[in-house]
Amino acid sequence: MARIEQKVRTLVSEDAEMETVIETILDRADETGEVKWVDVREDISSGQWGRLIEKGILIDGETGFRLDDPEATRDALEDETVTASSSDGESSWSKWDKGAAVVSIGLFAGYSWAPMRNLIGSAMNVALGPLNSMLPFYAVVMILAVVTGLYSTILQANLMDSEKMGEYQAKMQEIQEKRKAAKERGDDEALDRIQDEQMEAMGDQMGMFKEQFRPMVWIMFLTIPVFLWMYWGVGIGANANPVFDLQPLVLPLVGEKAWTAQALGPIQVWIVWYFLCSMGFTQIIRKGLNIDISPTGS
Repeated sequence: MARIEQKVRTLVSEDAEMETVIETILDRADETGEVKWVDVREDISSGQWGRLIEKGILIDGETGFRLDDPEATRDALEDETVTASSSDGESSWSKWDKGAAVVSIGLFAGYSWAPMRNLIGSAMNVALGPLNSMLPFYAVVMILAVVTGLYSTILQANLMDSEKMGEYQAKMQEIQEKRKAAKERGDDEALDRIQDEQMEAMGDQMGMFKEQFRPMVWIMFLTIPVFLWMYWGVGIGANANPVFDLQPLVLPLVGEKAWTAQALGPIQVWIVWYFLCSMGFTQIIRKGLNIDISPTGS
């Protein structure tokens, strides 16, 4: 059954330990293909046993449980792609992702360290300076908001697996529902099994966090230099002077304000203007490109 093979591959790709669990069950099964919990409980947790039943890999037998299709299960374990999938599932981050994360963290120093901010601002000005000389600064910020919104959307769409995210969320929701049902009927044995599942699912939560954060690393890697250029040009920071000749900006409901004036609490005008433009254009870009980054179920 191809269906069973796929279930086994998926289960092993989500949790590499399940390969050993299934091999143990294959070894302990009797002549009829059946195995009892008492025969394997020393080597398999109740949560792992429950997952096999939940996925339909183990089904009811005459005196215990049996593998729905032992041959298909063996074929799935022998397939070399299972091991490859398991390795990929442990970390979807490449060396380039990790390198971008390190550089992005380092770039954060530019917000508080003037020498780095001045260096990056001057370097970025080689590319952005001509644009800034042709257009008013508010228009330059609008263009930057469009560009950053475009590559942010594309990076999120290509680097974040929304289907896998949906699977993580659906799994956690399913565990919560099973826990609630077990509490209502007072099934302590089921609660213990569900507790084991929750502990195992913590690895899935880490995987979900990695999926969410991976595109953010590249977005920060590309966007922080743009922000540092604006910091440098507007004159943000201790003893900083504006490099650009800036005219006051008129904001809705606020009126005419200097770029470094406070608009919303401590938030200054320039960053409010950037985020207003960014949020608006990003929504237009997503609609125009028909890109949905919301988690989806498989």
